[in-house]
Amino acid sequence: MKKIVILIPVYNDWISLFKLLKNIDLQISKWTAHVSIIIVNDASSENNSEDKLIFENIKFVRVINMKKNRGHARCNAAGLKFLIEKKEDFDHVILMDGDGEDRPEELDMLFNKSNENTSKTVTANRIKRSEGFFFRLLYEFHKILTYIFTGKLVKFGNYSCLPKKAVVSLVQEACIWSSFSGSLTKIISDRVSIPSIRGQRYFGPSQMNLFNLLIHSFSIMAVFKRSVIFRSILFLIIYLLFIYKTLSIITLFPVFIILIFIFLIIKVSSRENIEELNKCLENIDSIEILSNLDSR
Repeated sequence: MKKIVILIPVYNDWISLFKLLKNIDLQISKWTAHVSIIIVNDASSENNSEDKLIFENIKFVRVINMKKNRGHARCNAAGLKFLIEKKEDFDHVILMDGDGEDRPEELDMLFNKSNENTSKTVTANRIKRSEGFFFRLLYEFHKILTYIFTGKLVKFGNYSCLPKKAVVSLVQEACIWSSFSGSLTKIISDRVSIPSIRGQRYFGPSQMNLFNLLIHSFSIMAVFKRSVIFRSILFLIIYLLFIYKTLSIITLFPVFIILIFIFLIIKVSSRENIEELNKCLENIDSIEILSNLDSR
């Protein structure tokens, strides 16, 4: 029987997480697979209010409690590193957010697509988002900008299903410490996809604001730093050839913008740290078992 681990990072949003777990338990009722959950608790300041959870289909739920808050991307990286370093027995890993925006109703599509393409990574490509018009417009601009400077059209976030060989490849690369979707695009070419609708958060406002979108966008582009810098310099050369006879503060303004852009890409790329990635399991404080159907 196929063994699947669902990896979910969480920071304080326990009420959404527990609702998500109940919905996952319902969605996987017809799966012929052993499904377990690993929750990476990113040093939440709020305590988990549930001592034990009872499920019908989820076999095992563990919480990895981290000592220090490291952020969403690094929780995913640490969770994947844990699976490989601790020699966990699994065939596929499904990454998803814990707030409901990665809809559990789409798990069947991920599972079926993975069964049809057992050696391939399955990404949930966004075809519709739940945010307002202005944010959706900015998100489309982010995708276009990423494509212009990297040559890659990144339509997915964390929600995906990875075969074990893909996980092994990812945890050896420093870029996974900064951006999951950027790293997956760069390292894993053997991919298929399902259409995905970004859902509404179960509780509270969305955490994806303009600042987080900027960090998300720059983190992806920083994975392709060399390509971004090359294309930026090429643009500057061509632009300067056009305006060299009419140099002024106004005509040089785009040059300053591009130089700032290059600086920010280099700065963000410094987040990619293979040493921190290799030592990330030292940040584990404890591991809790919330549910164990196998022991019944």
